[in-house]
Amino acid sequence: MAKHPTPAEIFGKLFADLHKSGIWSDGKAISDAIPKTKPSKILKLYKKEKRRKDFNLKAFAKKHFKFQKAKNTQFKSNTSKPVEKHINKLWDVLTRAADKKVEGSSLLPLPHPYIVPGGRFNEIYYWDSYFTMLGLEVSGRIDLIKSMIDNFSHLIETVGFIPNGNRTYFMGRSQPPFYAYMVQLLAEAKGNSVYKKYLPFLEKEYQFWMQGSSSLKKVGSANKRVVQLKGGILNRYWDNFDAPRAEMYQDDIKLKNKSGRKAKQLYKDLRAACESGWDFSSRWLRSPNDLSTIHATEIIPIDLNCLLYNLEKTLQRAYQISNKKKKATAFAKKAKTRKKLIFNYLWDKKLGIFTDFDFVKGQSKGIVSAACAYPLFCKIATDKQAIRTAAIIKNRLLKPGGIVSTNNLSGQQWDAPNGWAPQQWIAIRGLRNYNCNYLADNITKRWTSLNKKVFLKTGKLLEKYNVENMDLETGGGEYPVQDGFGWTNGVLLKLLS
Repeated sequence: MAKHPTPAEIFGKLFADLHKSGIWSDGKAISDAIPKTKPSKILKLYKKEKRRKDFNLKAFAKKHFKFQKAKNTQFKSNTSKPVEKHINKLWDVLTRAADKKVEGSSLLPLPHPYIVPGGRFNEIYYWDSYFTMLGLEVSGRIDLIKSMIDNFSHLIETVGFIPNGNRTYFMGRSQPPFYAYMVQLLAEAKGNSVYKKYLPFLEKEYQFWMQGSSSLKKVGSANKRVVQLKGGILNRYWDNFDAPRAEMYQDDIKLKNKSGRKAKQLYKDLRAACESGWDFSSRWLRSPNDLSTIHATEIIPIDLNCLLYNLEKTLQRAYQISNKKKKATAFAKKAKTRKKLIFNYLWDKKLGIFTDFDFVKGQSKGIVSAACAYPLFCKIATDKQAIRTAAIIKNRLLKPGGIVSTNNLSGQQWDAPNGWAPQQWIAIRGLRNYNCNYLADNITKRWTSLNKKVFLKTGKLLEKYNVENMDLETGGGEYPVQDGFGWTNGVLLKLLS
């Protein structure tokens, strides 16, 4: 068995039977359940008891597992007070203390306190945490920012990378690499010594994303997260596992049966899209309304490659501060090469925007998405490209409540009519980097107004919002809309400050 076995590996047939039963509407509840006794004992009892005619699977599961409830659902909001006060109170509700190891639990224990997003999510999430930290900074909670970065450093040190979240079933994939931005955020508060301290972890994070590079020989070949192109290497999303996802187990099996596709490749593509954080979006589909046409492993995404450019620039800076000039020069060269490749492959001349590239077909995906703002956020775009991007954001993505993920009404949660906090922040900061302040202010005003309107109406801050019709709830996706909500709180607080 693996060093960090998943619930499927530990509980085998029992795990599959629990998912197949349809008793739980959310498969994640099963995968996150905490065993009350040793897994071997539970399995032995299951083998024996399930033969009985009066056997009740739900009663058995409840007897032997503790199912977690969302802690923030008990929190009472006071909508007569400003939303900033609500968020500052929520930090404590969303904070989890250092974890204790429980045999058979899917939770990977972390040594320091951390913030969870809220709702059904009772673990730390990688890219969510950066946007949460923006709000923690405004609240003066630098201690919590540091302890979360230390948790991620601990994961890099112990498992070799930052998983999607601290669950064993996330051990096949990561999420958009925002670790370098977290280190920058802490350095702004505590000075340049922060770069020196976290340099070994930044280097290991980079090595994880570039694994397999030396094996690439011909143009168009790919290995793990790297793709060989003419002139150098760009990156894609990937997952080392190729089985149904533990958190959406039965859904993945149903999709496989419906699709007629080879199971392993379909699961790989679903999981790769999960590493992107945009699970799911028409960005990853061949046919925008059919999830079974997902081909995320064949796509070079604009956002990922911008974030890796920033990681290279951060490593350059960290090595400069550490007086390691040779290393600093090497990373400056890597960043320069990546920037050139981004211009060559990810700038769609016809659309006049940065977008994703299908490296198997050798052509642009041709999808206008909120990810187009990443080259502005990471300061890669030329002034001319930034002005064209701003025009497209204004004309095609800007809606009454902020910017929409894409204009495709696919039924997926990272498409129309939904907008998400990270997308707003990336666009706003990116536009400000190029002095497109009027549009940045406009997005800020629309998004904060929508957040406040929903808060006054419901007492909640949500995971995502319908930015097209401000009187409707959000829709689409694999589970109900969650409240809490880490990154919404963080971005809203930062924008209001």
